[in-house]
Amino acid sequence: MTDLIPRGSDTTDTSGVRQEPGGGPHRNKTMLEQWGGVPGMLYMTLPVVAFVLANSLLGLNGAIVTAFAVALAVMALRLIRKESVAPAVNGLLGVAFAAGISWWTGSAKDYFLVGIWLSLAGAVVFTASVIVRRPLAGLVWNGVTGKGDTWREDRICRFYYDIATLALAAVFAARFVVQQWLYDSDETGWLGFAKIAMGYPLLGLALLVVAWAARRSTRRLHAVEEAHRRERERATTRQHAPFPAPGAHHPR
Repeated sequence: MTDLIPRGSDTTDTSGVRQEPGGGPHRNKTMLEQWGGVPGMLYMTLPVVAFVLANSLLGLNGAIVTAFAVALAVMALRLIRKESVAPAVNGLLGVAFAAGISWWTGSAKDYFLVGIWLSLAGAVVFTASVIVRRPLAGLVWNGVTGKGDTWREDRICRFYYDIATLALAAVFAARFVVQQWLYDSDETGWLGFAKIAMGYPLLGLALLVVAWAARRSTRRLHAVEEAHRRERERATTRQHAPFPAPGAHHPR
């Protein structure tokens, strides 16, 4: 019998897991894996640590040069290991922008100024998305996973994503409040510590809430779809049920 699927092409089994030509399953990388996993996250904090330490030892100019050197070293390491350089490039651009502002103003604490105001913007945008009934956690999650916007039609699903979105808004708000206070207090060293401590650890906790909301929403939608399916089956059964013959008498 001739194969209907050309040899060498990717296939998908009934479970929805894509199969590679060799027969093994292909699993899409998670966002954490795409960014290099936990080591990749740690690499992105190194320029901040280097800036704070160098600033205390070498001054502002030395700190800027050191942060750049560390960011370039991270990029080179990822190239050597044949890993994605996108996180390193983004980190380098972030260092360049922050260092440029710090160099322009002549103040080391201004290295953190962009991140502080981005935190405020994040808190406002995520909170506003809940108010207008478009919770960003749901929009982004379902957009990335390709699950569409069916969840928006269900009030309970929206409520789950409201909670997840407000969790992310709380993370951004906490970052802004704490780091703005340290900025006003000229605590450059503590600013660096707060940026790291309130960065990926807090974001990871908020993403756990997003994952919880996604699971609850998926179960809810499956339950609603199953209820609709049963209702359609009952309606079909009633539609095709035989009608009694004219004049027939039902037994008493």
